[in-house]
Amino acid sequence: MPTLGSPGFNADVVAALPGPAWLRQSRLAAWERFVSSPLPSESEEIWRYSRIDDLDLGRYSPLVPGAAAPGAAEPAAAPGAAAAAGAPGPPPALGQLPPDVEDLLAVVGPGATTLVTRNGGPAAVLNPQPGLQLGPAGEASEERLGNGHGGPGPDIWTVLNAALVVVPWKAHVAAGCVLGAPVVIVHWLDGDGGAYFPHLEVELAEGASAQVLEVVVSADIDALVVPLTTLALGPGASGQFVQVQLLGPRAWQLGNVVSRVGREARLRCMTVALGGDYARARTDSVLEGPGGESELLAGYFGTGTQMHDLRTVQHHAAPQTRSELLFKGVVANQAHSVYSGLIRVEKGARGTNAFQTNRNLVLSEGAHADSVPNLEIEDNDVRCSHASAVGPIDENQLFYLESRGVPTPAAERLIALGFMDDVLERSPLQEIVGWLQQAVAAKLASTGLGTAPGSGGPGAAPGGPGPGSAAVGARSAGLGSGSAGLGSGSAGVGARSAGLGSGGGR
Repeated sequence: MPTLGSPGFNADVVAALPGPAWLRQSRLAAWERFVSSPLPSESEEIWRYSRIDDLDLGRYSPLVPGAAAPGAAEPAAAPGAAAAAGAPGPPPALGQLPPDVEDLLAVVGPGATTLVTRNGGPAAVLNPQPGLQLGPAGEASEERLGNGHGGPGPDIWTVLNAALVVVPWKAHVAAGCVLGAPVVIVHWLDGDGGAYFPHLEVELAEGASAQVLEVVVSADIDALVVPLTTLALGPGASGQFVQVQLLGPRAWQLGNVVSRVGREARLRCMTVALGGDYARARTDSVLEGPGGESELLAGYFGTGTQMHDLRTVQHHAAPQTRSELLFKGVVANQAHSVYSGLIRVEKGARGTNAFQTNRNLVLSEGAHADSVPNLEIEDNDVRCSHASAVGPIDENQLFYLESRGVPTPAAERLIALGFMDDVLERSPLQEIVGWLQQAVAAKLASTGLGTAPGSGGPGAAPGGPGPGSAAVGARSAGLGSGSAGLGSGSAGVGARSAGLGSGGGR
């Protein structure tokens, strides 16, 4: 299990962080809670199958403004940055971020309200909108710092985030306000050996509506990233949220997204995880008001030796609530994914409707996926079900395409992209669907799988489908939402199951 072996993790570092008096006091209180709590280990159910025992905190140092991380890259590694790389400081301007991030911001549109931070430091807000307050969190947020959990077993890393966050950001949308353009928050990280603690609160007052895109992105650095995002929806509010994780291949993430959904409010929340070495993303959604609804979505793709670790809690604490979850992932090469989800229905939450589906496509002999759905029901008159599937490309689907003249590598590519399109096309921000499809196609191309020699990757062959049309080809063959190789539980590519349904409970 991890230990506090790093000299950078101590109360003096916490006390040295800048900010108003309430924030300094809140950090120190969170630090005391953190050091008095046991650190997690793989023996705990919520950390089962993870790599948490491999975490070496001694490799990382939290960054105090004005100090560079050990082994930090030269300043030139952060385009447009004025401070030493690794230290919180002026962020890169728009047009100076990595090209894939610039492309993402371009498809969101120039009218979006945008905030770009560098290593958790201060930033300016571009294109403010009426009814939106976006800036550093105020004293009213103190009690929520470090309270980032929505179900059984709070995550200790949310407390560490509260102790070491440099600037906690907050977006508040006024009652009855419907924002006309998305809100975009970009966390850019560039210091080698640093520990980073991005923190975002989104608060929608009664009847408010907003679209929020959060991007966590880094250079190719050895770093620990501990983001915490909280979403609070007041009565009748409508929230659409997407988090895109584009960390470098050596970064570790221990992330949390926690939502609280009020009476008759509706949340659509999506996680897209493509980067990192070990990338954990826990999503808790608490339905605490009658009639509240949440839709939880995720798409993840692991290559090389990556591990994506996704945990969810659908927590029904009020009557007549509804939640629906769809998480889909692909693993290739030696990659590993874990999904563990819990539907929890409290006493008094009668009339609950809760559904949970996790499907995983395994593309290589050395890749592996685990899927563990769970139910905890403490009341009657509820409808709850879960479905879990792990397996390789369905040989019947492959044969169908091959028999119609599609070469095997192209057929495999079409099936894999169509498999992911089922969830990507449900993005709460429809503007970015094409960008997500292209990002997944590029990820698939990086594996060397599903690519004929000399083809140059997805869509490169003359006349072949590009990323945007790949799913169309798969769907025309009836493969768009198919569950490829549907064995349930855990399976490697050797389990050549075809069309084996997924387990469920009611």
